Amino acid sequence: MSINAQLNAPYDQDNVFAKILAGEIPNNTVYEDEAFLAFHDIAPAAPVHIVVIPKVSGFRSPRDLENNPELAGQLVSVATKIASRENLDSGYRLVMNCGEHAGQSVPHVHMHILGGSTLSPLG
Repeated sequence: MSINAQLNAPYDQDNVFAKILAGEIPNNTVYEDEAFLAFHDIAPAAPVHIVVIPKVSGFRSPRDLENNPELAGQLVSVATKIASRENLDSGYRLVMNCGEHAGQSVPHVHMHILGGSTLSPLG
């Protein structure tokens, strides 16, 4: 099933991030609190590449945050806290992909923190 089909279907409790949250798949955790888990990406796109996921299920993509601005704001806040802890003071990028054409591959809302070197400009 394509990611776009998954984003329009009921939340998939078997997606890789749900399995990480359930402790079924190991990860290299860099941050955890009662609401979020952050870990190193297994296919890094930058020297520092961390994925931040909310622990609550049901949110498949950024579209699902439209009616939950509090969770969206908390996600950004946690990501900036992690970037500071990772000493990314010279700069970092926060990325959320939404849908197949944007490169989203897991149907669980998440944010990427990229840094550790000079990143190519966007736009």
